[in-house]
Amino acid sequence: MRYLIIIPTHNEQDNIALCLASLEAQTFSNYMVMVVNDGSTDDTQSIAEDFIKDKNQFSLLNLSVSEHSPGAKVVNTFYKGLEKFDLNEIDVICKFDADIIFPPDYLEKINEVYKQNPKVGMVSGIVKIAKSGIKDKNPFDFENENNQWSFEDISSKNHIRGPIKSYRKECFVQMNGLKPTLGWDNIDVMLAQMYGWETKTDKNLWVKHLRPTMYKYKNQKAEKLGQYFYNIGLSFPLTVLSAGKSSFKDKSLKSFFIILKTFCSQKGKLTLTSEEIKYIRKLRWNGIKRSLFG
Repeated sequence: MRYLIIIPTHNEQDNIALCLASLEAQTFSNYMVMVVNDGSTDDTQSIAEDFIKDKNQFSLLNLSVSEHSPGAKVVNTFYKGLEKFDLNEIDVICKFDADIIFPPDYLEKINEVYKQNPKVGMVSGIVKIAKSGIKDKNPFDFENENNQWSFEDISSKNHIRGPIKSYRKECFVQMNGLKPTLGWDNIDVMLAQMYGWETKTDKNLWVKHLRPTMYKYKNQKAEKLGQYFYNIGLSFPLTVLSAGKSSFKDKSLKSFFIILKTFCSQKGKLTLTSEEIKYIRKLRWNGIKRSLFG
């Protein structure tokens, strides 16, 4: 199978070389990598340029202006790279983040899943972050450092995380690609399932995440949830229940009202179709019923 890896990148001078080196070291070799430099103001461009010299599998696309819009930014940057390739020559499309270090057998392992099960539309490993106070002495050591890294617990181990997305091309095309909106990395999983595709995570295959997710938006979590619930087309009753569940988990009554206030203030046009919204609402209702009644 032929892989295309797109890496949207903005101000990743501390991480991009590590990420690319880990991809160059893959035991699976049938892949291409494009770094899409989204208007970085640090040394990301020069570092990436130095790395890809004389490496035919790697390429760089520099964009002059960076878009500051969570969700839409990363998806639009991803598409700037994707449009440079002929999808007829690709079997698996990957969207990876620049702050990830991959074990050398990462692509080989996910390729095995795709080959063994033609019904699988999305595959990934799991994401780990360094434990508090731990300094990573050898970024490329995965065998001896498992106890120094812990699962990044912002979603279940069954969820394919945004920093390490991979899609069978047929699945990607059928769900009409990625939605340029906050929450795209949850929406894609739901839409893949809507069209009958299975999604798989290998719990024994892990990557190093050099920057914990939401480090920029930690203090805006409730607002982001309100936007997300709007973006996936939830009804108001569903949003109330979802906000209640989240605020109860965080032990914050304040966040409950922030979520609802943000949800009600949204006026943008939805990127999902009425059919997709109907499916997602049914999925959320079923999830709530299971959590309440088992």
